[in-house]
Amino acid sequence: MRVEGSGAIVAGGASGLGEATARALHERGAHVTIADLNQAKGEALASELGERARFVTCDVTDEEQVAAAVQQAAPDGLRISVCCAGVGWAERTVSKRGPHQLVPFETVLRINLIGTFNVLRFAAAAMNELEPLVDGERGVCVNTASIAAYDGQIGQIAYAASKGGIVGMTLPAARDLSSRGIRVVTIAPGTFDTPLLGALPQEAREELGRAIPFPQRLGDPAEFAALAIHIAENAMLNGETIRLDGALRMPPR
Repeated sequence: MRVEGSGAIVAGGASGLGEATARALHERGAHVTIADLNQAKGEALASELGERARFVTCDVTDEEQVAAAVQQAAPDGLRISVCCAGVGWAERTVSKRGPHQLVPFETVLRINLIGTFNVLRFAAAAMNELEPLVDGERGVCVNTASIAAYDGQIGQIAYAASKGGIVGMTLPAARDLSSRGIRVVTIAPGTFDTPLLGALPQEAREELGRAIPFPQRLGDPAEFAALAIHIAENAMLNGETIRLDGALRMPPR
């Protein structure tokens, strides 16, 4: 897949991993649609990037908004979809307060898992309308899981379940779409320097970095973006979840 000249949509593209990916795609010459709930940040980023960048307000749990966002990206010849939208929640299965609340569990799954599925299905449908490239490829969908899908820690049951679902649907989605020349690959990042960790004291962030075997630091969102670009360009990557974690295996807590 040639990134230059291709249309791309980045869900959750206004900050963190999504912002870095939107920047990298734009730098490589893609026409980038930034889809996010944060209008202020999304519009600011699109304005900064300038030509070949646009912002659209999008709640990934709302299928009409996802369909509309994809429709805005479609005229560019949508070949690349990256979904980085997601939230976390910390609560044990049972605590002093009683059983885990159902609403937060449902909310995390709805945003992280169903939201990713919404972006995947609507983006793939748009790609399916395109003429295949020389090698028969029509597009690539990159999803974001987490190493919590494998190493979920205490209090991460909702988050781990949602990310595990993304890992679980990667291969069947790739198989479903193989006859259409559309690839599906998931990135499972470890501990990255994103706004989610930005509220932590510097000492706490450094301690998290020291827990990573090598390199002993938090991941840089630009490293996630670089992998997303490589996935787009490497046609043999399909149906796989790639851990991007510096060999980190998270302990129970």
